[in-house]
Amino acid sequence: MQKTVAIICGGGPAPGINTVISTVAKTFLSDGYRVLGVHRGYAGLFQSNSDFIEFDFEHADRIFSRGGSTLRMSRFKPKDSDFSPRFFVEQNIALLVTIGGDDTASTANRLTKYLKSHNVSIANVHVPKTIDNDLPLPDRNPTFGFHSAKDEGVRIGNTLYEDARTTGSWFVLSVMGRSAGHLAFGIGTSCHLPIIIIPEMFNNTKPTFQKILDLIISSILKRRVIGYDYGVAIISEGVFHILGDDEIQKSGVRFTYDAHGHPELGNVSKAHIFNVLLQERLREVGVELRSRPVELGYELRCCRPIGFDLTLCTLLGYGVKKVYEQGLTGCIVSANSNGDIVPLFLDGLQNEDGNIPPRLVDMNSEISKLGFQNLHYLKPKDFIAAREYVENPERFDFSRILEWR
Repeated sequence: MQKTVAIICGGGPAPGINTVISTVAKTFLSDGYRVLGVHRGYAGLFQSNSDFIEFDFEHADRIFSRGGSTLRMSRFKPKDSDFSPRFFVEQNIALLVTIGGDDTASTANRLTKYLKSHNVSIANVHVPKTIDNDLPLPDRNPTFGFHSAKDEGVRIGNTLYEDARTTGSWFVLSVMGRSAGHLAFGIGTSCHLPIIIIPEMFNNTKPTFQKILDLIISSILKRRVIGYDYGVAIISEGVFHILGDDEIQKSGVRFTYDAHGHPELGNVSKAHIFNVLLQERLREVGVELRSRPVELGYELRCCRPIGFDLTLCTLLGYGVKKVYEQGLTGCIVSANSNGDIVPLFLDGLQNEDGNIPPRLVDMNSEISKLGFQNLHYLKPKDFIAAREYVENPERFDFSRILEWR
């Protein structure tokens, strides 16, 4: 019976998923393998009638540069009691290729052990996926989809900035990013936005809503001092993850949580929350300003991948075949800065609690230092001019709020 490769996708979409699927499918098809794509991740894999399609070259070739995923995705995380060897035996699966985050990868490792205990031997290779760019890959290489999402975010950010200039107003732009601010920082610096707020910048002080709002007001006042009445404040949604429970309750929002225990931030508009609170804070300090909220998240996940990610995802797809032929299993496919395939293993990335610590924006890197130095915010030399707009402008001293000195 013909050997078969099965591909599943877990979590949410990211630009480049179809490129990985296409490359894996075409590479294995050319060597005589049968290639199946399973819809709805692990949920589709273990239902009574597994929901899958069989790839041919034409299908694989057609999806190569498309955004989204030709395979339906799911965040379902099965328990060991959900596992079954049926699909793998019936379809003669030799290799399971998973595309997703660390939950998807760890589940594949559990599944492989389960199958082995039932005398079914398969290999599994994982391709890591996260727009957030927070996986600790070698050489701080980006995760696939990050640059495409950033590119789309820059397009939208530049448009908002032009709107702000045209209308003499401000936008509060919230950008996806669960625990790291790579996406917000990348978009903000690329668009030369006047104020960027990411979780990593609260490295010396406890974050609160008031501090976040006062950082925005610091930028608004600085812009007025230098003669500009418009701007865009970009905020990473990751700041919600570092706020204390008491602060979250102050916002009046009741979060729901997904199957992995993560707050479902997609159910609420962070930009709306910050904008409403900003307007309240501005009234408190006597500043009149028109601002509008913009949420940036789902708009980025299924955009068409740019050339960088097309190349990277092609390399990762080739890498699946390479590590499989080397006899490796339970590994993560990565590439270093030279373009060499580097297999990683979960136990090498996980901490003692079994979690993978997120890669954060390095606040000590030169790009971070220069990026934050060149934002617009109040400094002591601005206090006299700022008194035209507020009493006691010292409370909006950017460095004092963050305790950076």
